[in-house]
Amino acid sequence: MQRILSMLLGLTLAMGLTAGCTKQRIQAEKAIAATLISDEQEEDLGKQVKQELETKEKVKYVQDAAVVDYVRSLSSPILRQATKDRPGVKWKINVIDDPKTVNAFATPGGYLYVYTGLILASDTEAELAGVMAHEAGHVVGRHSARAMVNTLGLQAVTQAALGKNPSAVGTIAAQLVGGGTMLAHGRGEEIEADEYGARYASGAGYDPRGLITFFQKLQAQQGGEGPGFMKWLSTHPPNKDRIANIQKIISQNNLRGSNNSPGGLPAIKQKLGAK
Repeated sequence: MQRILSMLLGLTLAMGLTAGCTKQRIQAEKAIAATLISDEQEEDLGKQVKQELETKEKVKYVQDAAVVDYVRSLSSPILRQATKDRPGVKWKINVIDDPKTVNAFATPGGYLYVYTGLILASDTEAELAGVMAHEAGHVVGRHSARAMVNTLGLQAVTQAALGKNPSAVGTIAAQLVGGGTMLAHGRGEEIEADEYGARYASGAGYDPRGLITFFQKLQAQQGGEGPGFMKWLSTHPPNKDRIANIQKIISQNNLRGSNNSPGGLPAIKQKLGAK
């Protein structure tokens, strides 16, 4: 195990020093994450993080079955696409009742959290689907696992996954829900998640340009809606180059999607706004 890890680390370092091999470096980092943290360990860690979010961060979930079922049904075809790339993940969707926070995030083990603020900020199902597809891409890319190892160290992450280090789990939970370093993915990770997101949204029948229009809308609102509205922007900062790259991905891969309508979203937003 140690020998394999050393070889992988050496490969990653070599690739990091070589120009023009970003994709190879990312693949090497994924291999390291897969070697260090199994799907089962990620599942256990995600479960413990969920407990921390509920007991210490006091997250409040939406109880309206119609809202929860809507979000889960919207995500189902997206997650079927994601499962093709990472079949070991058992996806779980949770809707957090917080209309002032426009955010979504994913934790190890396929736990995907969607804030009601994100639902309210979306104008079409393609926008909401695009954000969820992007978050699924972070899980498929093992971005959280890679960030955890870099931030906490291998020993702390392993102990947290085994339930032997509650303080490490608390740190992970706090940084995840607060938009800390484990959600502030690097440029390469964001680009990779954008590509996954566009492919998954298109494969699920949604217009992949929904993520672009959502980015553009958030950029237009910057500075005008308060820190809650900017939560997703703070951890997933879009810019002209990144938006252009998504457009390039869509064009090069001939990605299409017929669903670019509000669909059942207005009725769900009315339910949320009626509180």
